[in-house]
Amino acid sequence: MTDIESQISQGATALIVLAQDSDAIGPAVASAVAEGIPVVGYDRLIENKDAFYPTFDNKEVGRLQAKAVFAAAPKGNYVFIKGSGTDPNADFLFAGQQEVLKAAIAAGDIKSVGEAYTDGWLPQNAQKNMEQFLTSNSNKVDAVVASNDGTAGGAIAALTAQGLAGAVPVSGQDGDHAALNHIALGTQTVSIWKDPRELGKKAAEIAVALAGGTALDKIDGTTKFSGGPKKVEENALFLAPVAITKDNLNVVIDAGWVSKDVVCQGVPAGKVAVCN
Repeated sequence: MTDIESQISQGATALIVLAQDSDAIGPAVASAVAEGIPVVGYDRLIENKDAFYPTFDNKEVGRLQAKAVFAAAPKGNYVFIKGSGTDPNADFLFAGQQEVLKAAIAAGDIKSVGEAYTDGWLPQNAQKNMEQFLTSNSNKVDAVVASNDGTAGGAIAALTAQGLAGAVPVSGQDGDHAALNHIALGTQTVSIWKDPRELGKKAAEIAVALAGGTALDKIDGTTKFSGGPKKVEENALFLAPVAITKDNLNVVIDAGWVSKDVVCQGVPAGKVAVCN
């Protein structure tokens, strides 16, 4: 909040804000809007009708995570390692996951045996949650829908300690380098890649356009969005995420996101096509 107030006092003509806590930052954003300064709520939803919301489609991220895990484990005990409770994206992801799995849950093919938010999206907190779920279910966990690569890493650490890593499908997102290596090694099933270079460029283009007087609803690709907790309608732009599995690891390598050496570190010859 202090940073935003400082930028306002220095005469900022546009602000790009990545909100760690979307509610706490609200008053500072309202102050900027009152001064006529356009605000781009980068990636994390800030519920203000005068803020522009560019992000990847987080519900679609959740759907892609669940589809990949469901394909690997169409039946059994599922654990849901969610993101931070202060981040609206955590609930968007979970909603997308549930859309894909609800029929199997209703049919009894899938049983949710653990669901928890992960404070701060921290891997160590995800690991603690996963350890508790393994203990409470006597290690009878068949799939883990983790909401990003950090929480996936925490879950994998807990599974590794019980000799279950690689036997239990795990999802993630972000295309973290360690997660891409986990995919090649077989301990993670999927990471939903949201190229931040693409989102960063788009956010900057939007900020420049708004600072130049372009109306919020005249930004190319704009759609109306009111899916936040407070149902505030605002202008948004959604980019398409990409599911990365062992079968298309070449996508992130070819894009210059990560080197083949990083992806293939420790991977036995012949295990994954991209590492041959």
